[in-house]
Amino acid sequence: MPTKIPTEIMHIEWIGPFSVAQVQSLTKDEDYGVYQVYGGHAIYGSDTLLYIGQANMQTFAVRIRQHKSWLDFNQDAEHLRFYMGRIAGEITPPDKVWNEQIDFAERLLVYACRPAYNSQQHLTAKLDTKLQKVHILNWGQFRDLLPEVSGARWTSKYDDMPKYHVFGSEAEQ
Repeated sequence: MPTKIPTEIMHIEWIGPFSVAQVQSLTKDEDYGVYQVYGGHAIYGSDTLLYIGQANMQTFAVRIRQHKSWLDFNQDAEHLRFYMGRIAGEITPPDKVWNEQIDFAERLLVYACRPAYNSQQHLTAKLDTKLQKVHILNWGQFRDLLPEVSGARWTSKYDDMPKYHVFGSEAEQ
């Protein structure tokens, strides 16, 4: 049975930018979370959001090294910049809850932002009822992300709202 997120609000503290080399120093106990990659894209330009990923049960340094083949094929790899997002709150939750929060944050951010290199599998986030209660507040250097991302907005929670109408439109009928 999956754990329940203890709060609907998730705070993410973003730091960066980091080069590929600088990311290799992120090996401490707090170096887990979600990350953004910015760089050149043949269609979208030289400084665009390329990817959102997660460093879950492995540090940012370990996770970014796993992108080696992806980094080798970017036409502007030396100019790639990384922003690291750490889940924040009053206390560090148990690993199981922390891992689930990282996963939820990545899936919701990918769905809302649609980075160029993320796969289509994240498009199923719209149908995930667990994400309906997630509300992300981005702090610090969140770059091109929205300051707030709500699962209530980006999931199917309100797709079938009964008797939806614009306030005041009753008088026009």
